[in-house]
Amino acid sequence: MKLVSQLANWRFWIMGGLLCTLPISLIWHLANLQVMPNNDRGFEFLQSEGEARTLRSELLQGYRGVITDRNGELLAVSTPVKTVYANPQLLDPAQHDQLAAALDMTSAKLRERIRLYANKQFVYLARHLPPHEADKILSQGFKGVSAEIEYRRFYPAGEVTAHVVGFTDINDEGQEGVELAFEKYLAGTVGYKRVLKDLKGNIVREDGILKAPMSGSDLSLSIDLRLQYLAYRELKSAVAKQGAKSGSVVIMDVDSGEILAMVNQPSYNPNDRAVIDVNQLRNRALTDVFEPGSTMKPFTVMAALETGKYDADYTINTSPGYVMVGKKALLDPVDYGVMSLTKIITKSSQVGITKLALDLGVDPIRDLFYRVGLGQGTGIGFPGESIGSLPSRNRWHPIEVANLAFGYGLNVNAVQLAQAYTLIASGGEFKNASLIKNQQSASFDRVVDESIAKTITDMLKTVPQKGGTATRAQVEAYPVAGKTGTAHKVGSEGYVQDKHTALFAGFAPANNPRLVAVVIINEPSDGHYYGGEAAAPVFAQIIDGALKVLRVPPKRNVALAANVITRGVQ
Repeated sequence: MKLVSQLANWRFWIMGGLLCTLPISLIWHLANLQVMPNNDRGFEFLQSEGEARTLRSELLQGYRGVITDRNGELLAVSTPVKTVYANPQLLDPAQHDQLAAALDMTSAKLRERIRLYANKQFVYLARHLPPHEADKILSQGFKGVSAEIEYRRFYPAGEVTAHVVGFTDINDEGQEGVELAFEKYLAGTVGYKRVLKDLKGNIVREDGILKAPMSGSDLSLSIDLRLQYLAYRELKSAVAKQGAKSGSVVIMDVDSGEILAMVNQPSYNPNDRAVIDVNQLRNRALTDVFEPGSTMKPFTVMAALETGKYDADYTINTSPGYVMVGKKALLDPVDYGVMSLTKIITKSSQVGITKLALDLGVDPIRDLFYRVGLGQGTGIGFPGESIGSLPSRNRWHPIEVANLAFGYGLNVNAVQLAQAYTLIASGGEFKNASLIKNQQSASFDRVVDESIAKTITDMLKTVPQKGGTATRAQVEAYPVAGKTGTAHKVGSEGYVQDKHTALFAGFAPANNPRLVAVVIINEPSDGHYYGGEAAAPVFAQIIDGALKVLRVPPKRNVALAANVITRGVQ
């Protein structure tokens, strides 16, 4: 009995000791977890693990570079907006109807979106809301709903500069125009910040920036917004009045080769892309090509002058008013008889140019066309630009030589044609067109002798004068030089007799050129389809207004007359 009693006591003390040790061990373990800083899997470890499950990296959007005109007027600017998003796994089904009402969408649409992203932790609810509207949604305290700051592009000039500037998509990436062409230059670089979120996904603490966002670079275009508005207004009015299918205008600075205005019809509003027709997106001045017609005749004459065999007074007999080239009869409106090269340009004689071209041969003509930039890219770097076509053949038939000489059988875009006429206006120097301010070098390649370019200029001065084909291109305040063009459109079965492209290319003031302008009216339907009827008046309105905006002094006699009138009124 004594032995049994001793064993019982021994077991009692053993069990009692164990029971006392367990609380002490538990307290020691808890101390290790919550007090001791350096122990493995101590409180610092548990704290970091807890924060890792609530700490997140938030994107910081980089500000996209501003686009301005040459005078600093805003053409594209980014404005801060808020995007509302949610974690579908945290959304409370009981709040779906209330949330849908706040988002101004149907409950069925919201539920369908949540269903599609049910296994995700992120879904957009509303993109690019004005900040006050997003804050109104967030203020209702929906579980799992948050917002982030993004940027939306705004275009102050709207449709007037749409084809040049282009636009960005909802992710602020360039899709058209300069926005696309200079995407890498304009786009900002995203940054990151570390934030602590609660169970509802709300940010309760910011723990600093991990990587700072970088803003994109600003871009100053060569466009002068004043001239852009002027050209757009006149072109839009002309296209509507003439019932034309489309139209384009390009204005270039003679000294620098910079494009001061480039407009097209039809256009679109980049601030309201929900109603855009894809056919309106093309910058027709660069993407659409056409046969330049008689606007090429001065360059054929220029090629002839370069040979030294011809001069401005060289005469060609155009009687009886037509010439047979193979089986094709090429006609003038009337029998002009014997014509000098100057008069051939003045009257735009098809017969005269044909006989000159056949006597000259194709090589000098094609070589000059190439040297003035035809059949080559303009170097602007604009997306979708068409380089046109300048044919090259081992054997040329006489009718192909004639066609080339008066602007058929080749294709150009409006900017290429403006480049070519800028060469004449600048005395024979070739200047690549540019859409970026001060991008050009100070020196330019001389392609044609200055005296020859001056001779062609003198010929072009006669075209807007009495007896020329473009009297409606002349303006009172400034002398004008230029050339009309009228080209039949090509259909599925060849040239279409009742569809035309009306053109005028010229520069002013003719005695000291400052601006070159090209006007294209595509398929006018009011019965006036000649370049001198459809395009020349538009050129006159634009060039007159543009030179006045730039404060170019008018002819002295006009200025004196205006001064006399002003004094009389006073």
